Amino acid sequence: MQKIRLFVIFLMFPFSLLAQQRTKIILDSAKQGHTDGKKNISYLNFPVFIHENATLTCDSAVFYQNDNVFEAFNNVHINQGDTINIYSDHLTYNGNTKIAHLTSNVRMIDKESVLTTNTLDYNMATKVGTYVDGGKIVNKDVTLTSKNGYYFSNSRDSYFRYNVVVVTPQSTIKSDTLRYNTLTNWAYFYGPTNIKGKEDNLYTENGAYNTKTEYAYFGKKNLYTNGTKSLKGDSLYYDGIAGYGKAVRNIIFKDTADKTILYGQLGYYYKKDERAVVTKNAYVGMGTKDSVTINNKLQPDTLWLGSDTLETQMVLQKTLRLIESPVLKKNNELGDPEKPKKQDGSTKASGMTAEEIGLSPKKKDKKSSKEPPKFDRKANKNIKPVDSTTIKAVKDTLTKKISVPKDSLSKDTIAQKKPNIPPLIKDSLKNVKDPLKVIKTDIAVKNPDTLVKKADSLVKSGNLVKKVDGAIKATDSLLKKNVKDSTVFNPLDTVKTRSIKAYHNVRVYKSNMQAMADSLFYTSADSTLRWYGSPILWSQGSQQTGDTIYLRLKNNKLNTLQVIENAFQVNVNADSAKFNQIKGKLITAFFKDGELSTMFVDGNAESVYYNRGKDSTYTDMNQTVSSRIKIMFKNKEINHILTVKEPEGVRVPVTEMKEDVLLTGFTWKPEFRPLSKKEVINGKPKAKQPASKKPAIGTKKSGPPVNKVKGKGSVTQKDLVKTAVKEITKAASKVDSTTLDSVKAIIPQIKNLPTKVDSLKKIIAPKKPDSLKADTSKKITPAPLKKQ
Repeated sequence: MQKIRLFVIFLMFPFSLLAQQRTKIILDSAKQGHTDGKKNISYLNFPVFIHENATLTCDSAVFYQNDNVFEAFNNVHINQGDTINIYSDHLTYNGNTKIAHLTSNVRMIDKESVLTTNTLDYNMATKVGTYVDGGKIVNKDVTLTSKNGYYFSNSRDSYFRYNVVVVTPQSTIKSDTLRYNTLTNWAYFYGPTNIKGKEDNLYTENGAYNTKTEYAYFGKKNLYTNGTKSLKGDSLYYDGIAGYGKAVRNIIFKDTADKTILYGQLGYYYKKDERAVVTKNAYVGMGTKDSVTINNKLQPDTLWLGSDTLETQMVLQKTLRLIESPVLKKNNELGDPEKPKKQDGSTKASGMTAEEIGLSPKKKDKKSSKEPPKFDRKANKNIKPVDSTTIKAVKDTLTKKISVPKDSLSKDTIAQKKPNIPPLIKDSLKNVKDPLKVIKTDIAVKNPDTLVKKADSLVKSGNLVKKVDGAIKATDSLLKKNVKDSTVFNPLDTVKTRSIKAYHNVRVYKSNMQAMADSLFYTSADSTLRWYGSPILWSQGSQQTGDTIYLRLKNNKLNTLQVIENAFQVNVNADSAKFNQIKGKLITAFFKDGELSTMFVDGNAESVYYNRGKDSTYTDMNQTVSSRIKIMFKNKEINHILTVKEPEGVRVPVTEMKEDVLLTGFTWKPEFRPLSKKEVINGKPKAKQPASKKPAIGTKKSGPPVNKVKGKGSVTQKDLVKTAVKEITKAASKVDSTTLDSVKAIIPQIKNLPTKVDSLKKIIAPKKPDSLKADTSKKITPAPLKKQ
């Protein structure tokens, strides 16, 4: 250890000699002055001192030549290397230590910044300035203030301590300890720091921020907030100009406005779109008003949703096609859908469906959108030419109906009294609302005779139709323009709502509902969870499958469920393995207090239901087909099934059933059901494969192995071999004697073979009923249905 100390001292020795080198302060000039010869002190006016590469001037000075020190007063100026200029009212400079102590109105100026303070110690050798009574640095658009500061002119670095405030056009930074480089505009934080923008704020206790590019990195206790939204992460990266942020490890995105919290290990935030994307163990918690008892305490029953990728965004509500909620009438029947309400209380669904959720806008009615045909004289060959009789009728009508003073004609006379035009003329002018207005605007009417003559010539030439048609087009364009100009801004067009998108391996867990799918969409505007891509939903003892599933929350509670296209429900009672099945094109279900209460199945509805007696034993199986089936639930089980509209069915006693009946499309996948919040986050745990143990060669077992077969109790390997021999002998007894002799010859070989118990179990064990299998490849056809 002593050798190391000596080695370090030896290395530092040349640098210490260099630091101790002293140079004399040179008095270059002075306008006036006198010297005290005994003390060797000079009193100078407007002196110019030179020390190494620095020039020092002032109005007056006292020069202590023996001490190599001088004291300067008023208009003090230090110029060093043409890059640094320091000004003050008072200066004490020591040529031996090369330290300048400046006080009162101190300004230190370099190429990029200006430092102002009341007290500054500046080392001429190292070009380091220090202040401890408060200072300010101004660098173009950046202003920095602090109590203590250390400025390094060579590296352009500044260290600041206590009450550090950095003000830029984009943000205000407040920190405890900060380092700032005036050349690169990078600020480094070593303590609690807040970067407050116009709308957002960044907090960290260790990081860096560029005041020019607005790029930032934070590495300790990081928090980004923007209104009601916040983003946490072990590491945060943020680009202020692009409005883009990235978070790594232990991410929490929260929006207190709609009680949404996203978690994950990697996330991105886009300020412009108000969008956050979370990956790697991404999951979200949505608060509900349902309660669950945990450790004898009621706690909110949160809905947890996890997937490979989660995306949440604030979107314009008018861009979404909101889901209409089904309604259950007072008589417990299905009513008309309830349209989702807007912010103003209206019920009209707004906007078009977003492409991300796979919905398409409603098609326009061809009849309603079809414009009335325009009159085309050439195209309408069936129109008969106007004869002289018709023209005369028009003349007589115009002459009788229009009474006009001889001296003048009122402007509104023609508009107020319209003639009765013959049917043939009406057919020709069916698009014209008021043809006389056109005539009125085209000619200067002085008397009725002129009007009639003009009408006569127009009708004969066929120009009347053209004139009227042109006037109508002009009127229509004017009306359209007025409608466009009179469009009033609707504040509801700017209403935004929260949306959540989940992609791939979607998992949902709530105490009374679980689900899985490939993708999911949710918006708080209608509080509906939409599942896509082979969705499966479990509730109590029921499983629902279909092409698309909608689950609506009302007052933050489960309200309605809709399974659209290929809808299939399987219900299993808690104490049995019998599958009650329901299928159709559409399933509509209603919840009451968080439990299924009523369900309707529409469109080729089929059901298989096992009835139970008083002792809870199954009595018979009831299979029905109908346009609609209504199911009532009680105590989480199917209580009653009612067929509606031309039902057909068959009832089979359980004792007569050879095998369970499975409807086409049956599937039962309880192994995929999420059972906890942990499984939502990490997925279902992988089943551990048991390690195969091979017996050691040459070892003797203490006894025969014991294996259990369902329904057979405990048997030995010897018993299984005996049973196999009996089965083979029994089968062979049905063939001829030659075959029997060959079979008997094989039996001794079977006894001596090292038979595997698992292989024999497949032969001996009874065949499992199809109701216990999930394989739907084999279709089971039930007995023909009979009308009840």
